[in-house]
Amino acid sequence: MEGVKIINLPKILDPRGNLSFFENSNQIPFDIKRSYWIYDVPGGEIRGSHAFKTSHEFIIALSGSFDIVLNDGENEEKFSLNRSYYGLYVPNLLWRRIENFSTNSLALIVSNVAYNESDYIRDFDAFKKNRNEVKS
Repeated sequence: MEGVKIINLPKILDPRGNLSFFENSNQIPFDIKRSYWIYDVPGGEIRGSHAFKTSHEFIIALSGSFDIVLNDGENEEKFSLNRSYYGLYVPNLLWRRIENFSTNSLALIVSNVAYNESDYIRDFDAFKKNRNEVKS
């Protein structure tokens, strides 16, 4: 999947408890303009099911686990996140859904743009059309 990558974060080991972090443009390839988290997801529910025109995201499983399924309009790939010391970088123009949440999971998402409803593509056919137009 073009541009998608797992990013390992610094991991500072300490007998009192470990610490990981990320900073603007150091560990992740953008400056953070928005942060949000997803939690208390009922069993079997799916979050996401949309794409972004411009937003790039970095997604971490701070607690528990979940799967991120990405689709570029032709191919689909699943990434399982279950550790707080790495995350998934997801560039724009990829359809994404988050599923298979474990009990008490916590997904942290940071983005390079502030919330803007017009950045969302919520219809899969419209996403494929938009992606093809951008690629042309």
